[in-house]
Amino acid sequence: MEKGATGADPVSRHRNGTAGVGVGAGSVLYGEFTDTANERVRYSVSLTERALTVRKICPGPGRFEAVFDLTDCVGCRTYRAAESGEEDRDTGAYFVCYFYPFRRRWMSAGTARQKVEQCFRVSLVRDPLVNLREAERWAGAIRDASARQRPRSAGVVYAEVRRPCRVMVLVNPHSGRGQALQLFTGHVQGMLNEAAVPYTLVITEHKNHARELVRKVDLSQWDALVIMSGDGLLFEVINGLMEREDWERAIQTPLGILPGGSGNALAASIHHYSQSPPAWNEELLLSCGFLLCKGLVCSMDLVSVHLASKRRLFSFLSIAWGFVADVDIESEKYRHVGAIRFLMGTLVRLASLRVYQGRLAYLPVKGPPREHGGSIAKANSVLSTPQHLPSLCPSLPCRSAPNTSPNQNSRFHQGSTNSNHNTIANASNNTVTAKMSETRFGGPGGPVDSLLPALDQPVPESWTVVREEDFVLVLAIYQSHLAEDLWTAPGARADDGLIHLFYVAAGISRPALLRLFLAMEKGAHLACPHLVYRRVRALRLEPLSPLGMITVDGEMVEYGPLQAQVHPGLARLICG
Repeated sequence: MEKGATGADPVSRHRNGTAGVGVGAGSVLYGEFTDTANERVRYSVSLTERALTVRKICPGPGRFEAVFDLTDCVGCRTYRAAESGEEDRDTGAYFVCYFYPFRRRWMSAGTARQKVEQCFRVSLVRDPLVNLREAERWAGAIRDASARQRPRSAGVVYAEVRRPCRVMVLVNPHSGRGQALQLFTGHVQGMLNEAAVPYTLVITEHKNHARELVRKVDLSQWDALVIMSGDGLLFEVINGLMEREDWERAIQTPLGILPGGSGNALAASIHHYSQSPPAWNEELLLSCGFLLCKGLVCSMDLVSVHLASKRRLFSFLSIAWGFVADVDIESEKYRHVGAIRFLMGTLVRLASLRVYQGRLAYLPVKGPPREHGGSIAKANSVLSTPQHLPSLCPSLPCRSAPNTSPNQNSRFHQGSTNSNHNTIANASNNTVTAKMSETRFGGPGGPVDSLLPALDQPVPESWTVVREEDFVLVLAIYQSHLAEDLWTAPGARADDGLIHLFYVAAGISRPALLRLFLAMEKGAHLACPHLVYRRVRALRLEPLSPLGMITVDGEMVEYGPLQAQVHPGLARLICG
């Protein structure tokens, strides 16, 4: 038995002596195996609905019990002795189980998934085909029992990728430090083989290659699309799917993500949703590879983004303006150093901190937040009330709100946005309703945006207009992480139907802004007195500064007014 199992260090191969069904309490299969190096050492192996248990049954010292949780199993394969290079006289057959349990790291604290390979030898009779059928019976039972295991996440309903599944893996060889292809062949390729997942590898050759490919490909040939890159390649794939005539069916294709870029925000978020300990770099890749092999699927929200040019995009991660967008785009020159590029970009931008003028409005969420897996989402918590600036955009008319003293408690409830406090006063609802129909479209190009007026029209009375006009950053995010090490929205889930809106107004010092991002590594930044957090369904941003950058999912888009609306559960994500 393998060294990584629970209990003492056992050997990795066992000779089959007897096998049965239903032997022992709760057992599905039972067998007795003999160690190939010492035939006097015997082991009993029992399979239950939840675990594979190996016990030493010979008398004397050195007793142990090793338990393999089937939740950690990605696959089980069989082969004959001749295939393993054994001598022809060996009529045995083998089945090999692949587990990825959490084990202590060698050089640091905490645990991470690590591979444990367990091999058993079947030699019931002299007929190799009979032995192979017995090995296949064990392997099939282990695979079936493993497939029945489901994560225990409150409020999450999982489907499963069809088995056997056919996967298209898209790899951007230039993402991150340019090592995505090497990471795939070195870490993920073997896992897919262990899980018996057939795949076709597609290496992207230029920008928007993936977008063009999925826009035209026959999706009936594929059960899942998996991206091995940063978040930008998934942005291409999602928008390519949404540009199809059959977008409603296409966007239901399960999407998987493997971290191969610099930020890897969605990969870090999926890892977090699985309630696993924090992981980075190759440990994060191993975790996402494990979740891919398990093949469980959940819903994922998409956000429809309208730009001033009438262009419509679909976003799975974030919209950023100001500091975050500046760091993301300006740090591209440091891409060769990997994820540390963001730290370098942050320090450079802090040295010459910019303030942007603009207007922000949003449609707040009504009611208390939903809780997922024990995490507490803070409903529209305002952690500070920055200085009031009276000027407002003509297209965002609002009733002037009384100035709130910074010394007052600024953590007010969602209900305050439903009163006259800081809400839109719209004098022409009929005009807005008429103009809304221009953006409420379905058919090719995506679902109806029922919450958004035309971009050149005032927002409805149910929206809230932010009084500040000088911002350091505005960030709308719909996943938990903005990068591997930035836990930006601690209460977020992939399918919570929310946009988590953050903004920081002018007046924050450089040290305070740096402390905010340092605290974000552990999700402790919500206590920052300069940070405002809202849970919203839709938003509008109108930059007034002549120069600046706006990013959608880390990709720079045209600079100018935009608005966005969340569409709950529009896409499907391989997440466990």
